[in-house]
Amino acid sequence: MIVRFVAPILAVVFLAGCVRNSDDAFVTTVRRLRPAVVLLSMRIPPERKKDKYDDAYATGFVVASGDWGSDILTVQHAIDGAWNLRITIGNRSHAPVRVIAQNDDLDLALLRTPRRRLAAISLGTSSHLQSEIGREVGLLGYPIPDEFDDEGLGLATSLDSGRLSSVRKDALEVTLSIVPGESGAPVFIADTGEVVGVAESRFDEERSIGFAVPIDDVKRFLHRYDRGHGF
Repeated sequence: MIVRFVAPILAVVFLAGCVRNSDDAFVTTVRRLRPAVVLLSMRIPPERKKDKYDDAYATGFVVASGDWGSDILTVQHAIDGAWNLRITIGNRSHAPVRVIAQNDDLDLALLRTPRRRLAAISLGTSSHLQSEIGREVGLLGYPIPDEFDDEGLGLATSLDSGRLSSVRKDALEVTLSIVPGESGAPVFIADTGEVVGVAESRFDEERSIGFAVPIDDVKRFLHRYDRGHGF
């Protein structure tokens, strides 16, 4: 009787190990990218005239860093009309940022902080994605961080995963419900970690359909405004 029960238990343990190992590439990717993702906080004009301001949030990620400071990429619509911009690094430390470039047509903005030698993300390419439809993609960002704070759940980057649905005109369509606060987050191929887009928006009517700025458009933007740092 003892022998008969031991064998199935060992088999279950072995199979569980196999399942866990199948996700190792995705886990490794998240571990590598997460340190470069930052929370962007700001103040914006209030919805009610009697209020002085509203707090707003977005996600950004470091694309270049050195002794001179660090440059952070996000989407332009998230910072439009905002002031008192600041970032939270590693969910702990805070630093001021200023806008050094923005492009309304591409919906991209580049911010700079005096904080030096931060972890930075290398950008991939989006030119090959037409043949990659169906690939699993991930997003690392900060969905509604004020709501998590109100519930006492603390500040942390969140991972969302979905699929590359389509390559459309000037946009990548993904099955990611890009939640307020996640705009500006890196969108990456799950198993390789290649950053292929910047989370931008979603349909209000169908929230499972999200859109990202293709990374090749991002690189052209950076080449124009941040050429001195290797773009």
